[in-house]
Amino acid sequence: MRVVAFGYMTWGRRTIEAVLDAGHKVALIVTHPQSDNAYEKIFNESVAELADERGIPLLVRNRAGDAEVREAVRAAEADVAVVSNWRTWLPPEVYSIPRLGTLNVHDALLPAYAGFAPLNWALINDEPEVGVTAHMMDAEFDAGDIVLQRATPVSDSDVITDLFDRTLAMFGPITVDALALLASGRTDWTPQDRRAASYFHRRTDEDNRMDWTWSARELFNLVRAQADPYPNAYCYQGTRRLRVLKARVTDQPYGGTPGRIFIRRGTGVVVVAGAQARRGRSPGLLVERVRLDDGRDVDALDHFTRMGGYLTSHPVAD
Repeated sequence: MRVVAFGYMTWGRRTIEAVLDAGHKVALIVTHPQSDNAYEKIFNESVAELADERGIPLLVRNRAGDAEVREAVRAAEADVAVVSNWRTWLPPEVYSIPRLGTLNVHDALLPAYAGFAPLNWALINDEPEVGVTAHMMDAEFDAGDIVLQRATPVSDSDVITDLFDRTLAMFGPITVDALALLASGRTDWTPQDRRAASYFHRRTDEDNRMDWTWSARELFNLVRAQADPYPNAYCYQGTRRLRVLKARVTDQPYGGTPGRIFIRRGTGVVVVAGAQARRGRSPGLLVERVRLDDGRDVDALDHFTRMGGYLTSHPVAD
């Protein structure tokens, strides 16, 4: 089939490569310009370079609703458009042009986790599985009828890069398989249950701040959802920022005030956690490795040389 592709970063590039490798003709690629956003510098394989390597006409846009884009999509005479990691709203005047409509590929099990950073949010929220959805585009973000959906389980040993690797590997195959279903003439797709829908915003530095009234499990999930190369979960020891690189939930409860640097145990240092910690029934967070503001990574046992004092969400003068 003839395809118009809207894509950005590694997700977009891998999807377009799979479409090309499956024998489809990509007549036009539209991508975003390079961004200064910290999250958009991660996994940023260039779609523009792919277009140049393959000799495919390219347009670069923050938004894709202008007359030049509309005319280029019409001129491509595409059977279908494929969208992968396009970061802004695509208007009906564009996505409705291809004969079979527009297929969007999103790294979440829609209708939950529409929007931005779905894997990070899902891991923070302790979801048992994540996945990828190929759906037909409509006027609402990530809300169209589902063509295909594939999932992978989440274990306690997973960090965000594990989920990225597994879901990224799904992008090409699910797109190619969905295109085959579209080419077959099928239109009996599954409507999304809007009662189960959720929509998440872009993550920023504020979203990575550790609140020690959260349970140890919630803090553990935040730490692994922001593992390198993502901006890390962080807190403060006095006025010094600490990025927490590795942590786990203790096997036993530790009581007291949330944030208290309590005791050395095994591979790390226990910090009291949870709004109910004063009752002595909540596990603590065993912090195992931290990153200092000078960029040094330090084992918690080496950094916390004395017990006592507190880790806080915001800087506190000594």
